[in-house]
Amino acid sequence: MTYSEEWVTARAQAAYERGQASFAIHPERSAMLVIDMQDEFVRPGWSPYWVPAATRMAPRLRRLIDHCRNAGVPVIWTIFDDTHLGLDRPHALRYLPHADTDWRRPGPATVWDQMGYRDDEVLIRKPSYGAFYDTPLDTILRNLGRDTVIVSGTLTNYCCGTTARQAYERGYRVVFGADVTATDDESRQEPELAVLRKGFALVLPAAKIADHLTGAEPSTGGRRPRDDNRQA
Repeated sequence: MTYSEEWVTARAQAAYERGQASFAIHPERSAMLVIDMQDEFVRPGWSPYWVPAATRMAPRLRRLIDHCRNAGVPVIWTIFDDTHLGLDRPHALRYLPHADTDWRRPGPATVWDQMGYRDDEVLIRKPSYGAFYDTPLDTILRNLGRDTVIVSGTLTNYCCGTTARQAYERGYRVVFGADVTATDDESRQEPELAVLRKGFALVLPAAKIADHLTGAEPSTGGRRPRDDNRQA
């Protein structure tokens, strides 16, 4: 068969727009990652890094967090913080537009109080975008026996997207919350979801994730899910 430019382009477009991973979601093998829902990103007007879309979606995310708790899915929180005097942070960040402000955290970063973080849940302070970079997250997930991660939080196309890619590269099955992630320019949301949908993650809204965790949605994409009972 000869593959025409039109054929391969249409195939790629379909995967970006409508593609779905075919693995099943099992609550006993899943963990919920809540990425950087902290004051500087979610508390209205508190810092120049405020993400209004994250504040708006926070109630929906909190409902999904509660659903995960009820389903026995561990909730793991991360916050982007100043760790090890900044010496563990990628050196090039200082040269990028993202760092073009003199604003500094007045103290250690904290989860926004309206998110309902609990002291009996893991909180990871990370030095860069991805939650696996220079943190114990991989060890924690393996000790919990979890091979599937549900990614939520902010920013979709930075910390959440990077975490999804890092999880994929480590062999995890990645579920990405389409409407429980948010970014600072909402026109960037769908392009990031499209890339993740095609090559890294099962992208679903919160309601569908909840259905999968309760068994109301037993498979994905109308196909039989691949489930090799492999632990990450």
